[in-house]
Amino acid sequence: MNLADINHTLQSAWNSMGHSYAREMNAMIESGGLQVRDNWNGGIPADQRHELAVEVLSLLKKANKEGTIEAFRAQFPPAYAPFINIIQEQGQSIENLCYIHDKTIAFVIGTAYEKRKAWLLNDKTLVKLSDTIVSIGKSPQNGIFAIANNTTVTTYKGWEGRKIFEFKLPLVKELAISQVIPFNDGLSVVLISSEGIYLLSTRGNSKIHPVNDPYNSDWNAYIDMEHAALSHNNTFIALGDQCSAHRILNRYGQEIAAFAPQSTYPHFALFSKDEQQVVLNSCHFYNGITIGIPTGDIHKLQTEATTENYKHTVIDKNCRVYTAVATSNYYIFGDAGGYIKAYDKEGKNSWTYFLGDTVISMAISDDEKTLWVASCSGMIHTLTLDAGQRDNHTIGNGNHFEEFRVILWKNEMQPLIW
Repeated sequence: MNLADINHTLQSAWNSMGHSYAREMNAMIESGGLQVRDNWNGGIPADQRHELAVEVLSLLKKANKEGTIEAFRAQFPPAYAPFINIIQEQGQSIENLCYIHDKTIAFVIGTAYEKRKAWLLNDKTLVKLSDTIVSIGKSPQNGIFAIANNTTVTTYKGWEGRKIFEFKLPLVKELAISQVIPFNDGLSVVLISSEGIYLLSTRGNSKIHPVNDPYNSDWNAYIDMEHAALSHNNTFIALGDQCSAHRILNRYGQEIAAFAPQSTYPHFALFSKDEQQVVLNSCHFYNGITIGIPTGDIHKLQTEATTENYKHTVIDKNCRVYTAVATSNYYIFGDAGGYIKAYDKEGKNSWTYFLGDTVISMAISDDEKTLWVASCSGMIHTLTLDAGQRDNHTIGNGNHFEEFRVILWKNEMQPLIW
């Protein structure tokens, strides 16, 4: 058998088994999703292509060297499951995705506790950024960027644009920065870390979470599942951690409302694009509950997890949400199970799309047509929304077109485009 025959046999097996796996997964999702898999009569689908993964990966590397990526993808639609063993060894977290313009985003590789590497992705071209960058953030409006290093956070009008202000970091011995979110004028920044959440301003900085309680012996300065969100017009800050309530602050860092989590641990928050609703996710293991609360009279609300006498909407009853974006019509949640899911303010699920591994960061273009999704698998997926599905390997009912994915594994000398 010659090389052409071998490749054709590999291609046939890859496509046949990939289509079969996608068909079985879609049937299960249609029946109610992974939450019903224990009662799913068809059994949990399994991707049988593990033994093909090494050969396919070798051909992918060859296609990247020879510039034949498009032809390769047409023959071998990408997948996640066959590479799980490789991902467990080489996968890494990709965080802080920020849309810049056109087909360009910035991001960092690594968690807050690791030595991060910052990159720019311009369509399919990767450019390494300064080694001093530890976090990148973007304002909800006006294209303000914040870039953090080990001593300062600097805001800019536009990417590589006019410098607005340089903030000194809080005097904390080891400040592992998870995320920075600049205000729309670049004169304040929300800084999120496991040592606390801070509000940086031109007058200095203040710790806005957790609040030091001298009467509470369980109070701890260090937090887990730290998170914060800034509303579109910068009217509100939503934040919390594993041991707190869902807290809502005004733009000056003063608490105006607090809500008990519907599940066990507060985990994520996001405001709608029109700032009329805040969604709050709390989790337990890999599951979670997300509720939506109107912001109009939020200062009058005080909820308890066991009661139903307050104004809220259950958006989702299943996902542990790690990241999300708000569009004009709905939210797109990225969850612990490797799914992205679109929900409107009433909790109607518009679509579900599977990518694989915990979805950790997302960015969306200003025209809301292109979505970038990154996960702990060490991959970034570039999706064109509402453009139709590309092949019969797509898992989920999202009518989207994945243009390509970038693989950034630890031991690979060069990133791979698929």
